[in-house]
Amino acid sequence: MASWLSAGMEFRVSEPDEVVYKMNKNTDAAKTAKALSQDPHRVRDEREKNLEVAIGREVRAFRKQQNMTVADLAKASGLSIGMLSKIENGNTSPSLTTLQTLAHVLSVPLTAFMRRFEETRGAVHTKSGKGVEMEREGTRAGHQYNLLGHIGSNASGVVVEPYLITLSETSDIFPTFQHDGIETIYMLEGKVDYRHGNEVYRLEPGDTLFFDADAPHGPEVLVSLPIRYLSIISYAQAD
Repeated sequence: MASWLSAGMEFRVSEPDEVVYKMNKNTDAAKTAKALSQDPHRVRDEREKNLEVAIGREVRAFRKQQNMTVADLAKASGLSIGMLSKIENGNTSPSLTTLQTLAHVLSVPLTAFMRRFEETRGAVHTKSGKGVEMEREGTRAGHQYNLLGHIGSNASGVVVEPYLITLSETSDIFPTFQHDGIETIYMLEGKVDYRHGNEVYRLEPGDTLFFDADAPHGPEVLVSLPIRYLSIISYAQAD
């Protein structure tokens, strides 16, 4: 087993994996940079308030992405050039059957035609101390889980559950959690030895643990009480 520190992050791998990691270090770094290339400050195009116009703009955009002319799309979909022109210019309200046909020809989901239509995006503001107290299987006295907010079905396709967890009493037995998704823990107060799979990590204020939640995980030893940390779980929303 080998371990090293890089930019404040600890990596632990077996010796063969270490060799592979060193060989592909630059490649992995490039892939990571590409994966994190989204600009969080980018402003999307202004959303259209008229549904027909919004649909028309998307149909035209997807058609051009496929390098198709209006005549090409008309031939492939069985719609007239005049009808397609009206749809793209927002001068008619296409039927669901027509949109399904266009979606099939353009190889996009039906909902893609409505993505620029103005709609309400949810936000949850939870005041200090007002998180909803939850019970998780195996939770013991002195272990408090407060859900800080929840948005169900949304455009991102991801569900996020943010918890504030407080451990205020010692215990000899701890529940082991295992579930879908990715989890991030950010320590606020106290010290805890936290297990993930076969590894145990000492977490102190300011530390972060980011992991695949499908492996067994949970507190192993409560080193210094009280302990408070944020636990943020994200997973794909159900279809």
